[in-house]
Amino acid sequence: MSYEDPDGDIWMFDASFLTSNYKCIYGEGCKGILVDDATHLEQGCCSYGAHFADTADRTRVRKYVKRLKSEQWQYKSTARKLGGPIHKDDDGAWVTRVVDEGCVFLNRPGFEGGAGCALHRAALDEGENYVDWKPEVCWQLPLRLTEATDENGRVTHVLREWQTRDWGEEDVEFHWWCTQSPEAHVGDKPVYEEMRAEIVELIGKKRYKWLVGHLSDRPVEQFLPHPVKKRT
Repeated sequence: MSYEDPDGDIWMFDASFLTSNYKCIYGEGCKGILVDDATHLEQGCCSYGAHFADTADRTRVRKYVKRLKSEQWQYKSTARKLGGPIHKDDDGAWVTRVVDEGCVFLNRPGFEGGAGCALHRAALDEGENYVDWKPEVCWQLPLRLTEATDENGRVTHVLREWQTRDWGEEDVEFHWWCTQSPEAHVGDKPVYEEMRAEIVELIGKKRYKWLVGHLSDRPVEQFLPHPVKKRT
């Protein structure tokens, strides 16, 4: 599906994925992204930490990190001893630290404050939007927004699902990638409703309203586990 802005920009949407019943099943059977099945670790897609999009992304997260309490963040004291939860890796990229083979913000199973992303959980505790608290790559997954500019300066934006090839290395292999597996297509509503907060942040309220208006008119048979297609 495509939408043209008054300024001439084109917005394209992966309708198959957005109308599928995918949902994040972290803590509900998610196998993670390691080479082997890591369901028992409850790491989800947080095994390797997060890369920051830019300085603004990093600055924003640092602001919210200061609000994290020890009862919300399992590795708060560890991060302090290491010089902070954010650092430059060997390639010069700004990333979250990896501690005990997982992101420093990931509370492990058994932690009294609850397993899962400390930033995400704290945002919910405070009654705030977790999109504001987390690194961009974290709250966007498994959505991916790309843009390309042609020779005339016209910009085309594409909102679609994140795929394994998007990790940047052709030889990268994950044991399991959620959007491509039936186990994660168990939601009771379509992605464009399930991930409303994330989509609005990516494309804005006006475009989201247009998107909902068009997707809600699609036939019911489109509501299928992606990438399964209806047989005719």
